[in-house]
Amino acid sequence: MIKYSFYQKNPASHYIYIDLFIDGIQQNELHLQLPSWRPGRYELGNFAKNIKRVDAFNQNNEALQYTKLSKDLWCVKTAGASSVKITYSYYAAELNAGACFADITQMYVNPVHCCMYIPDRMNEAHEVELKIPDNYLIACSLEKKGNTLRAENFEELADSPFIASASLKSDYYELNGIRFWIHFNGECRPLWPQFKEHFSAFTKKQIEFWNDAPFNEYHFLFQILPSKFYHGVEHTKNTVIAIGPGFSLNTGNTYEDVLGVSCHELFHAWNIKTVRPVEMQPYNYTKENYARTGYVYEGFTTYYGDKLLLSSAVFSQEQYLATLQERMQKHFHNYGRYNLSVADSSWDTWLDGYVPGTPYRKTSIYDEGNLVAFILDVKILEATANRQSLRDVCVLLYGRFGKPKKGYSENDILNLVNEVSGTDFTGFFNSYVNSASDYETPLVEALNYLGMELHKEAAHHDFENDFGFKVTDAQPFCRVSLVAPYSPAWKAGLFAGDDIIAVNNISVKNNFMQWFHYFNGGGAITLTISSSEQLRAIELQRDKKGQTWFFNPVIRFKKERTKAETAAFEAWIKW
Repeated sequence: MIKYSFYQKNPASHYIYIDLFIDGIQQNELHLQLPSWRPGRYELGNFAKNIKRVDAFNQNNEALQYTKLSKDLWCVKTAGASSVKITYSYYAAELNAGACFADITQMYVNPVHCCMYIPDRMNEAHEVELKIPDNYLIACSLEKKGNTLRAENFEELADSPFIASASLKSDYYELNGIRFWIHFNGECRPLWPQFKEHFSAFTKKQIEFWNDAPFNEYHFLFQILPSKFYHGVEHTKNTVIAIGPGFSLNTGNTYEDVLGVSCHELFHAWNIKTVRPVEMQPYNYTKENYARTGYVYEGFTTYYGDKLLLSSAVFSQEQYLATLQERMQKHFHNYGRYNLSVADSSWDTWLDGYVPGTPYRKTSIYDEGNLVAFILDVKILEATANRQSLRDVCVLLYGRFGKPKKGYSENDILNLVNEVSGTDFTGFFNSYVNSASDYETPLVEALNYLGMELHKEAAHHDFENDFGFKVTDAQPFCRVSLVAPYSPAWKAGLFAGDDIIAVNNISVKNNFMQWFHYFNGGGAITLTISSSEQLRAIELQRDKKGQTWFFNPVIRFKKERTKAETAAFEAWIKW
């Protein structure tokens, strides 16, 4: 068994101290590997940068020599030692759903960040002892005895974050003999009856969707922040969700976000944690695990994370359609859709999948994958007279690839869609999955089959519609976030990252939109911008063609739906 001991010396320092005990050593060299990425975020994390110091000792507490073979691989000269203790300190100062954070109030750990492992002993049991204050509670999906956590192997340990804190609030609900825990850490006052009612509803629907569950207990671990925040990370038996602000946890947009991310991350317990692409079966923690099927493991999950809230009656039709419109808007406002396909963008998440990156370069496996799933779902319904849907593809994936722990390939997805639909979807995959393209035509067709229409409405701001640029608030100025290619703003030399200092020589701070609207239509508009720390003036000229550069997609039901369209909608809404 591999054993770890976690403790703090000065909690305010954010350092966690880890003692790693390894016995049964027979070799002259012991390799210690730290993961270089974490499943759920498909880019290198380089966690070793947070390790300050490493020391190695034998069973007599005598120092052993070691060398680093790579950024996160250590080689210890055992010198005949039968057991070795490795001590190191890990800086834990990032509070989100996938990192580690320790201070005077809590010890929150994602073991995949900070637990070294022995590559040829990953299948042994791993045990973690937490040396924490007596008033601390522990939230974790691992087997727990007192302050000791036990994992069957390293992968289970890496997949099992824990929170130890005196402020934990916990409750649970049960379905199909499975207990689902909800843990809140941070300042909040959860309305437990409301949470348990809605969580039970979408959980029940997900178990019905897949026909069973890959876990016998599940934990929702919430880190509640004082300001607006949104982040979730999936695991097989648990999820960590960081969200805020705590004062609005039970209401409005924050509560909708809680429901949306929770349903999404639970769906991941099947899709990506159990049903994996062949490139990640098993995970290789030391390097990139490139795969072109992000539209399945993130896109399908995004689609059903929203849609199963509708199917379980947790979301109204209006709430669901608002989320679908948001996905469509991100697609239509992303000019990278003409450059990289969603499959190629999946491969490239390892480069810049979680930041805006180079303008116009890539698409989103979440947003475009969501739309691919929606279109496939409806097209399968149409091809089978509403008898089959994308849900049937997912169930076959789970049965044929997930349960036997066999990874699926790109061709497997296409073959399953063809099998379920009785139709050849090769052309669709070539056009919309493997090629860079606009989804407007198949989206309009899918909505039409369900008795709905896609309307293009003007964007909220005239500088988006008329001149083709978008902005974000970047105190103290307004920053350009996106410029449409060949738009008036693009031709004038405005580009992402520029700060807007003035409009027609009037300094703007928090009121750019109002001043721009004031001057628009009254002649030329001159912007003073700071670009690469140099001030310059640019003049915007309205396009003579009157083209609208950004539009808001709006979904509406047809005024008169046919019986066939109504029947199709009812079949679609079921799953």
